[in-house]
Amino acid sequence: MPNQARPGTGEQAKQLALGQLRQAILRGDMAPAQRLVENELAEQFGVTRASIRAALIDLESQGLVERIRNRGSRVRVVTVEEAVAITECRLVLEGLCAAKAAAAVDDGQVARLKELGSAMRKAVADGEPLTYSDLNHELHARIREFSGQLTAVELLERLNAQLVRHRFQLALRPGRPQQSLNEHLAMIEAIEARDPQAAEAAVRAHLTSVIEALRD
Repeated sequence: MPNQARPGTGEQAKQLALGQLRQAILRGDMAPAQRLVENELAEQFGVTRASIRAALIDLESQGLVERIRNRGSRVRVVTVEEAVAITECRLVLEGLCAAKAAAAVDDGQVARLKELGSAMRKAVADGEPLTYSDLNHELHARIREFSGQLTAVELLERLNAQLVRHRFQLALRPGRPQQSLNEHLAMIEAIEARDPQAAEAAVRAHLTSVIEALRD
């Protein structure tokens, strides 16, 4: 990147590096345990090593990067046990969001959830697990958004970011999308019925199933 196009140093450069590194990890472009070499990343993103180092510190606090003494940084490896523990926390928070959403949604928001449900049905029928995984992620995101529970949303964004690898692995497991489809449709139906208790129960049932799948 030419010098005049560089974002420079300081907060602007750190935020650029932070955003691009975070997205690369969330997309799976950077694999778990992959080393993150400051010199290489600084050249790649056109920022200073200091900006990269600051971004890595932020990513470590988000649970996406781990710093190993005398060896530098790498993409954090989330074990199955950790993934189960994170999902147990999600179960409580996402259940809360579903209940809040059921009590607050308008007709347009319900229509959006039903559109996602139809798209998920099609992805399963067409045998497109990665498309299904993306739709699954969006459905949960919309329910969180419609809940209006901003504290839970912030906590869940941090927790979910750590589960990217496990989410993709589950989506590719034979038979898993077919099983989870019905669980997601039950969530949508409960929210459409404006039934907070049923919506929370549906989310809890779904995430309990996720925990069982993680442990298999």
